[in-house]
Amino acid sequence: MNADLLHRKSFVITLGLLTAVAALTVDLSLPAIPAMVDALETTLSHGQQIVGIFMVGMACGQIPAGLFSDRLGRLPTLYVGMTIFAVAAIVAAASNSIEVMLAARFVQGIGAASAIVLSRAMVRDVASGKDAARLMSLMTMIFTAAPVIAPSFGAVLVAHWGWRAPFVAIATCAGLVMLGIRANIPETHEPSASEHAVRQLISSFREFFSHRQSVFGLLLIVLPPAGFMSIIAVSAALVVEIYGFSIQQYGLIFACAGISILVGSFANRWLVVRFDQLQLIGLGVALIFVASAQLAIIAWFDSAPFWWMWSSVCLFMFTIAILASNATVLALDPLPRIAGVASSIIGTLQNLFGAGGALLAALIYDGTLRQSVVIMAVVGLIVTGLFLLRPFIAPGDLVHHPDELARD
Repeated sequence: MNADLLHRKSFVITLGLLTAVAALTVDLSLPAIPAMVDALETTLSHGQQIVGIFMVGMACGQIPAGLFSDRLGRLPTLYVGMTIFAVAAIVAAASNSIEVMLAARFVQGIGAASAIVLSRAMVRDVASGKDAARLMSLMTMIFTAAPVIAPSFGAVLVAHWGWRAPFVAIATCAGLVMLGIRANIPETHEPSASEHAVRQLISSFREFFSHRQSVFGLLLIVLPPAGFMSIIAVSAALVVEIYGFSIQQYGLIFACAGISILVGSFANRWLVVRFDQLQLIGLGVALIFVASAQLAIIAWFDSAPFWWMWSSVCLFMFTIAILASNATVLALDPLPRIAGVASSIIGTLQNLFGAGGALLAALIYDGTLRQSVVIMAVVGLIVTGLFLLRPFIAPGDLVHHPDELARD
């Protein structure tokens, strides 16, 4: 069964769409923020919180999604989560106050958590090592379509039908994804509920953090979202207000960041059969250092040509495809029996850091270039430092369990 799924295009594409749910929800709504702020009579800083609050909801929903999927199966958890996501999207589209909007986005994030957690868990259910890394790369290519297409599509929707249109589109996409799940995703995990849920959760946590390799991979996965979500949260203001581009041009500019991830995914898919995960992580860290060092210089001088600033952002995004795919495999490989909870631990912390970056960026944004890029710069430098500390965090050879899959 596992070998068949690895080569089934419909399975891989649907997993990719599940990973794209969060990016689609964030990126499709970005062009709506300025018009939404005016319509709901709130401030830009408050309106930009729809990004961070969605990430907080995702962080809150991932541990329950992972635990229930290990106990009850992947598919029941997916259907419940995506139904919550779709209903919350409809509420967001109909909201008449910023408070209702933020509440809907929080609940929407809880629903979206199941898609993110279980797409990763299902990869570990059916593959390990290089096979898992190649599958992650394919999923990332599909995921990348969201930031490439969504902002431009969102801008068109806002221009023709108003700020509510992107949220209606998000609800529609949720329905289409559920149809894809029904048609293309089999159950990949044998549920296990032999002990009380709380005891099972505690033992799963204990097992995860007992593997130093998993902890090392976790650290490399959870920090970069704080950097790129900080840029995403203020990107409309950065491009339109600071550099003076139009909202339509903003969609095309933002697509460049998505294309950078796509190119990184293609590169990683080619490299993963030639190098091991640790070597590729080292490459990703080297590139993220180059990007963050340049952004640190830009933040120091509080001035830079647009091409230099945005090319540094795109280089940072390029590394995400390489770093995230391989570090995720590194973290999950020792944990085939608790892939749901393990994936939820990664996702929860990833989204907490991402939400923190987005909310902090919205909070400190003061119309200057420095405050727009400083978080991304600092995050990249910290990731570099953590990789250099690998001999102390996770010494020794990597651990793989290619013969231990959640369901054979």
